[in-house]
Amino acid sequence: MELLQEKIKQNGKVLSENVLKVDSFLNHQVDPILMQAIGDEFADRFRDCGITKVLTLESSGIAPSMMTALNLGVPFVFARKRKSLTLVNDLITSEVYSFTKQETNTIAISKEFIGPSDRVLIIDDFLANGEAALGLLDLVQKAEAEAVGVGIVIEKSFQDGGKKLRNQGIQVESLAQIRSLQAGRVQFLEEVQHETTTA
Repeated sequence: MELLQEKIKQNGKVLSENVLKVDSFLNHQVDPILMQAIGDEFADRFRDCGITKVLTLESSGIAPSMMTALNLGVPFVFARKRKSLTLVNDLITSEVYSFTKQETNTIAISKEFIGPSDRVLIIDDFLANGEAALGLLDLVQKAEAEAVGVGIVIEKSFQDGGKKLRNQGIQVESLAQIRSLQAGRVQFLEEVQHETTTA
């Protein structure tokens, strides 16, 4: 997705060979025009899957999930990382390790909002080691619903998450695939493939 790649090039900050900071437009301050375009793109890629719910993890997945669900005309649900006084009964939970925060969280959704009749699209902001996506897939499985695919805003292709998911036969659609963050530079997978085919 060209618009997203341009935004990453202009505003993304490479903090290390493993960490890309995109808090100026995705996961702290949010660019609503970009989010709308992202939602439209995900909706187009999964439109024929009969989706009834979009599922994400708070909080960075909320903006792209909302725009995707809006385009598809379905509700979206976000799994909570923190306990809530109102979220106490009939919970489905899973454990998720956060690479960025170096901690394990229990994520939860209410059985009231996802069940056996649902076809669920999972959306998340980043795919690195795949822990968040696998945790969300676990919630869908425990809800006896069907996961139709995973939409990722930014995939770090040099880490194992995408491979883990695709090896399970899951349809993964990533809007920007990063091959490398070495030498303080973002290199996209598409750029490398283009260079190979034109060489």
